[in-house]
Amino acid sequence: MNRVAKYIIKFYQKYLSVFSYGSCRYYPTCSQYAIWQFENNSFFKAIYFTITRILKCNQLFAGGIDYPIIKLPKHNNINFKKIKIKYWYIPINKNKYLVVKNREWNDNNE
Repeated sequence: MNRVAKYIIKFYQKYLSVFSYGSCRYYPTCSQYAIWQFENNSFFKAIYFTITRILKCNQLFAGGIDYPIIKLPKHNNINFKKIKIKYWYIPINKNKYLVVKNREWNDNNE
């Protein structure tokens, strides 16, 4: 279900959001926030957080930077190999983390 929801959101980003460019009051945009929620949470939890984010995207709220906060599952299996980092999880308190997307850096950006 998460894959279907992400596909619908990506379709919206590519074809429908061009009509309302720059109308989101938050960073990351509400659609990108929803994709991150679907990648890091269960379907129903992602739906809940996405709907609350969309409801806050109006003139009554200040807007600004609002990264998704998730709970990471406990992993006992550690696999030591080279990986590509997609997101950074910054701890906020005991079981909650702030999700920040990794930026690709190469030799020209340093």
